[in-house]
Amino acid sequence: MDSEPGEFLTMLTAEEVEALRSAGRLRRWDRGTTIMTEGDTSDWVLVLMEGRVKCSSHTSSGTEVVLAVRGPGALLGELSAIDGSPRSTTVTALEPIAGLVVRDFSGFLETHGRIAVLLMQLISNKLRDSDRKRIEYGAFDTTGRVATRLLELADRYGEKTNSGVRVALPLSQDELAGWTGASREAVSKALRTLRDRGLIETGRRRVVIHDLEGLRKRAR
Repeated sequence: MDSEPGEFLTMLTAEEVEALRSAGRLRRWDRGTTIMTEGDTSDWVLVLMEGRVKCSSHTSSGTEVVLAVRGPGALLGELSAIDGSPRSTTVTALEPIAGLVVRDFSGFLETHGRIAVLLMQLISNKLRDSDRKRIEYGAFDTTGRVATRLLELADRYGEKTNSGVRVALPLSQDELAGWTGASREAVSKALRTLRDRGLIETGRRRVVIHDLEGLRKRAR
């Protein structure tokens, strides 16, 4: 699977990717495996090479909040590795994954200054994305937020078919609810609303978007 546009690996030269490979070790995990745990402290990072993961956190009441879905090329765990603070999220494999484990990431950055600058840009982009999602939560209703998340998945993983854009969902409905900041019941109702309008068709862990422009209008 190729790296997703905008992810860490796509920003590096072939020589830098090779240096990263030389500094790390390739590991594989099964679907459902917890790769990193919120609150742990560690100096290693994971560069995702195959498969997708979810980054999540839990509220004081135990509710899971999905913060992001990341795919090939993503860099995970960089903040904790750089400043020594506890992990801020739990990372779980949504499907079988392979990733490059790089220990002493701070030491690697000290000898690769250009990558350190690119990392600052990447962290800035993540902060902007977090700000955008906070605005969405305040400005959009549940159906609008669900439509936005489906469009995001379509842009990243969508496959054009005769009937529309097919998206193989890596998330369960509970996880989609956690990603939209709503209850499972509210997300089910939102999906039903989008189906009734003819915008989407749903199946087991898949969605076919029949009307991309109509879905975009509902996401605003």
